[in-house]
Amino acid sequence: MGKHQQRVKEVITFFENKDLFLGFRKLLDCAIDTQDMAVYKETVELTDWKEKHPNEEETLIHRSIALLKKIRNIEVKEHHTNEHVLKATEITKSYGNQKFTLGPVSLTLKKGEVFGLVGENGNGKTTLLRILAKELDYSSGTLDYSFAAKKPTDYELRTKLVYIPQRTEKWYGSLMDNLRFVLSNYGEKPEEIELRVLMMVARLGLWNYKHLKWSELSSGYKMRFELARTLLRKPEILLLDEPLANLDVLAQQIILEDLKSIANSVNNPIALILSSQQLYEVEKISNKVIFLKNGKYNEPKPETETEKPTLILELDSNSTREELTNVFSELAIEKITFNGGIYMLYFSGETAFSDVILTLGQNRVPMTYIRDISASTRRFFVN
Repeated sequence: MGKHQQRVKEVITFFENKDLFLGFRKLLDCAIDTQDMAVYKETVELTDWKEKHPNEEETLIHRSIALLKKIRNIEVKEHHTNEHVLKATEITKSYGNQKFTLGPVSLTLKKGEVFGLVGENGNGKTTLLRILAKELDYSSGTLDYSFAAKKPTDYELRTKLVYIPQRTEKWYGSLMDNLRFVLSNYGEKPEEIELRVLMMVARLGLWNYKHLKWSELSSGYKMRFELARTLLRKPEILLLDEPLANLDVLAQQIILEDLKSIANSVNNPIALILSSQQLYEVEKISNKVIFLKNGKYNEPKPETETEKPTLILELDSNSTREELTNVFSELAIEKITFNGGIYMLYFSGETAFSDVILTLGQNRVPMTYIRDISASTRRFFVN
C-alpha cells in the first residue's frame, strides 16, 4: 500500500469515528494530492453542500467516504528524494560598531520538514528568515539551495522560495480575483484556475469568507488568505514570520496542524520554517526547533547511551519552596527556582516523571499545572 492509499485509509477512519472537523481537512489534502480536476470538482461541490447543510452529519460522512474511495483509486506520484532544499553553513550577519551580530547559524532543511524558530525578542529570528529568503545579505558563510529546477532564474527562485512577514501588505480588489491572478500569472491552464483556487480556499478554511473585502477580515484570516496566495504558487521552501501572532489559542493549533499537513503533501511537500513565541504548540509539529540566544544557535549534541539528562519540570502550586523541598527530599531534588509565578524543579536523570507525579499525589500537594520541559526549548528561557 502506497503512502497515498495509506493516508486515505486513515482519513476514512476519521469519518467512521465521526471526527468530521479534522477528517474533512484531511480529505481535502488527499483530494489536492490527486491533481485530478474531476476530483477537484466533486470536492468543491461537497464543500459547498457541507457549508449549506451543517447539521446533516450522517449524509456528510456517507458522501465523504464515497469520495475518498474514489480518491484512493487514483494513482498519485509520490515525492521520494531525500536531498536538502536549503543548507546554511556558518551564516553570520554583523551590523558593525559592536551592535547585534547574528550567528554563526548552520542548518539543513529537506522537503516535508518543519522547523520551528524560537527565541526572545531581539535575538535575530526575523533577520535569519530574511537572510534565508535572500532579502538580506549576510556577512559570512554559505547558502545553498537545491530546487527541482536546477540553476533556477531569479524569477523561479522567488516562486519557489517564499517569505511571509508578520504584517502582510493590503490586498486591493476582490480576494478571489487576487487568487485567480496568481495562477494566471504562473501559467496555469485557464480551465483549471477556478477549481484550484476554490480547493485552496476550502483547504484553508476560507470558504465562508471568500466574498468579503480585505478590510472586513480579521488579522488571522488575512494571514490565511496570504497563505492561500502563496501555496497556489507551489513553493518548495516557505518561511513564515510569526504566523500565530494574531490568532486565538484554538486557531493557533488549527493553523499549525494545517501547515504540518500541507508541508507533508504526498506529491508536493514543502520545507517550512516558522518563527513563533508559542513554544509548546510549535514543538508539537516541528521536526526540529532552532533556539536563538544572543543571535547564536548551537545545535544540541545527541545524547550518548550513558547520558541521563536532567529532569526539568514546571509546576504551578501555592505550596512554599520549603514545603516542596521536604516533599521531594527522597527524590533527591537538585534545585527549585521560582520563575514568573511558576516553580522550576530540577531532578537528576535517575528520577522518572511518574515518580514525581506519584509523590505529589501521596503528599496531596495542591497544583493547577505541571509539565515536563526537559526536552523543550522552554528550558532555555528559564535558565
